[in-house]
This record gives sequence, C-alpha cells and structure tokens, in this order.
Amino acid sequence: MTPEQAADHARGEPPTVDLLGVGAGPFNLSLAALADSVAGLDAVFLEQRPAFRWHPGLLIEGATLQVPFLADLVSLVDPTSRWSFLNYVRVQERMFPFYFAERFHIPRAEYDAYCRWVSERLPSLRFGHRADSVRWDEERQAYEVEFSRVGADGAALSTGRMYARHLALGVGTAPYVPGPLRELAADPDAPVLHSADYLAHRDRLRRAGHVTVVGAGQSGAEVLLDLLRDRPEGREGLTWLARTPAFAPMEYSKLGLEHFTPDYTRYFHGLPEATRDRLLPAQWQLYKGISADTLSDIHDELYRRTLGGGWPDVTLTPGVAVTAAARRGGRLELALEHGEERSRATLATDAVVLATGYAERPVDGLVEPLGAHLARDGAGRPLVDPDQRLVLDDKVGGCVFVQNAERHTHGVGTPDLGLAAWRSAVILNTLTGRPVYPLPRRTAFTTFGLARDQRPRGGRDAHDGRGTDERGSDEHAHHDRTHHDRAHDDRKECV
Repeated sequence: MTPEQAADHARGEPPTVDLLGVGAGPFNLSLAALADSVAGLDAVFLEQRPAFRWHPGLLIEGATLQVPFLADLVSLVDPTSRWSFLNYVRVQERMFPFYFAERFHIPRAEYDAYCRWVSERLPSLRFGHRADSVRWDEERQAYEVEFSRVGADGAALSTGRMYARHLALGVGTAPYVPGPLRELAADPDAPVLHSADYLAHRDRLRRAGHVTVVGAGQSGAEVLLDLLRDRPEGREGLTWLARTPAFAPMEYSKLGLEHFTPDYTRYFHGLPEATRDRLLPAQWQLYKGISADTLSDIHDELYRRTLGGGWPDVTLTPGVAVTAAARRGGRLELALEHGEERSRATLATDAVVLATGYAERPVDGLVEPLGAHLARDGAGRPLVDPDQRLVLDDKVGGCVFVQNAERHTHGVGTPDLGLAAWRSAVILNTLTGRPVYPLPRRTAFTTFGLARDQRPRGGRDAHDGRGTDERGSDEHAHHDRTHHDRAHDDRKECV
C-alpha cells in the first residue's frame, strides 16, 4: 500500500489506483496480463459479467481461430510471460499433444478456455462489477468511478466508488442487427436471431423447415456449414444471402496481412479523416472475408450432395440486401433487393440467422461527464491519439485509453486479436513513461506511404511518427490541419 493509499484508508476513503480498466474482454484481459508484471503498478479491472466468455454462441465444433496461437494475450511482446498460450498448454500437461498436432490455428473453444484460465488467476480482475459513470475529480486529480456489484442476472446488488489516475476502456462490441430486421429480432417469439446466439438456438433452427442466413463473413459461413451438415440430402432448405458482391475469401497473403501490423496502424492514423473514412469500407475483404478453408468445406459438402445426380436445396446469393421483413401466415417474409440487377423479390422462410457482425459500443455514455473536455472529429466521433488515448483538454489531468473503439482512427487492425499485446504494451509504456515492454521500430516489409519514420509509440521518447517528404515539408500540415493533427502535436504525458 502506497502512502497515499494508506492515507485514503485512514480517512475511510476508497483507494486511488494507477489504472482502472472497464471491461475484461480479450483486449483489456491482455492489458491486465501484461500489467501484472509491471512492478509498482496498481491496476484493477471491472467486468459486469460473472466470468469470462468469448463469443460462446459461436464456439461451433471444429471452428478455429482465424489468427495463429501466437496472437494470444501476451506473446507478441513478451513470449516469456507466464500468461502465454504455450505456458497454458504446459500447465495443462498437453505440450506434447499440442506439439504433435502441429496446429498454428487453434480451435476457437481452446482460445476461450485459455482466456478463462488467465482470467481466473489474475488478481486485478473484478467480475460482477459494472462501471456506471466516470467523472474527473479536480481536487484528487483522479477519475471517480461509480460502480455496481451485479448478480448473474445483471441486477444491481450494491454500489461503490473507486478512484483512478488513468482509465482503460475496453467495453467491447455488441451484435449488430440491420434496421429492417430489428423489430423482429427484438420479439422473443420471432425466430430471428443474431449469430452471437446461434448455439443456444441451434436445436430450434435444426427443426425449422427453411433457414436463411444473412451475412457473408466468417460467422455466416460457419453457421451455414454447421446447418448444412445436419440437414437431409435434397431437403436442406437453406438460403445464404449477403450484401457483398461475392462470398469472398479473406485476404491471407503474407504481404496482405501486413495491414494488421503497427506500421500500417500508424500510417492509417496519420491519414486525413476523409481519406480514412473512404478507405475503411473498401478494405472489407481484409477483415470481413471468409477463411478459404471454410469456403472449401462448404463447396465440398455441396458437391458431395450432387453425387446422386441431384442438386442440394441450398441457395447462395451475394449482392442482396434485405430491405424489409414481416411475419405472414406463420412464416417470415423478407423483401430483397439485388444491388447490381436493381431487381426485387420476396423470400418466405421459417427462421433467420443474422451473421451481420458487431458494432463498437460507444464510450460516450460512460464518459458523458467528460463530454465538454473531449475532442471530436468532423463526424462527432471521439478523437483517439496514436497512443490509444482519448484526446482531452488540459482541464483533465489523467489519461483515458480505449481499446477496440477506434477503428475510425486506427483502421482495420482495431478488432484484430493479433494487435492486442502490442496495443497493451503501448498503453503501459505510455502510462509509465518508460519502455517496460520494448517494441521494435519496424514490423512490416511494406513501407506504407512516403514517410520514412515508423517508430513505435509509447514512453517519454515517443513522437508522432509523421515524417517529411524529400523537400522537408509536412504534407499533413499542408492539407489537413484539423483537430486530429493537433492531437498528434499536443498529446500529454500520462506520468
């Protein structure tokens, strides 16, 4: 206990910690694991769920992680950590089976079990604690966090208060439901569900005469394949719809994957806001495509069902949007529009699975009392600096780090598990003002843009990483001198 904490205790005041994390999904769990080894750092993480679970509705048998096992919570910055996946396998006495399995991509259920193993042993985690509000206490020079202890059903049992010099918001994402289907999805009696809840409703879906899967990402492909394998030949009764122009494979070439490096993240962050907003949707195949193995498995299963001379009762149609949905005569009726043909049709189905992805949970509600101090971009989104901090004015002394809420500023790597450990190390280096986790200067063979300097962020020697062209002029200052650029120049130290 520090002298300051001892004084708080003597006065009956809640303690002041160095770092308080809100949420304990994979990204804040990574931060907690790496923070555990930082001497003298007092960190606490609040999570409203009773225990760690990672997409439990999609832990389908045989589904694998789309990133290598090295994209665990710590290994890409500290492979010697006791919280690494390899150490988890060693402790489980499964090292030789894992070695002989020659698995670079582990089962999704195994990743979930590994994270739960870490979460059950880290002393900094507080499950069943929901952060309710945050405000800056000028007198204490700390954030005041009001929280509730909650039961398994989410009901508040009691309330409390903590203080923290700095915050790390990792509130995660929420299932996204398209507008035309929200009313039906909200009706518990309507057989319309998000893929996040797939396993809980799989038996009901198996009994349905016809099932429609909407969405052409990895989740949609896995749901379709799982349903297909269970349906009788010739009576499959499946339709797969997608807005994308094709059921396309995810970009998985070695140089293509360099878009998920810190080098590309820094490059993307330095682009003008309008350029970032235009670029991100065009990169959908980098992070919304489907594993080539899963596409191959679907084709193999469909081909097998043609060996008797017929065709399976499965319709796969890309380029289609669902524009309306209603219940009619005990069934669901979907209004469809084909983007290229400009044609329209209706589809009658018995159940719908929405593999429509996830949306970032906005942090605005939690930090609403800080709203007047928060810088925003032209679209009203919070600005996030290169070191993962919300850009706040000088009236707020502490730093607020964010995780997986900054795709608009940091690009396609934001939700990628492969950048979790790096981002956590950047946060800890920035928070402590020293390289507690030394980071390499370069992480990609590709040089993105013409700027030469691609130094990692974090620590007292960090700078904005924006180089100059051969004429020595700063092109960002020339054409996009906005709040975003000032955040590069004026960001404050956390120490």
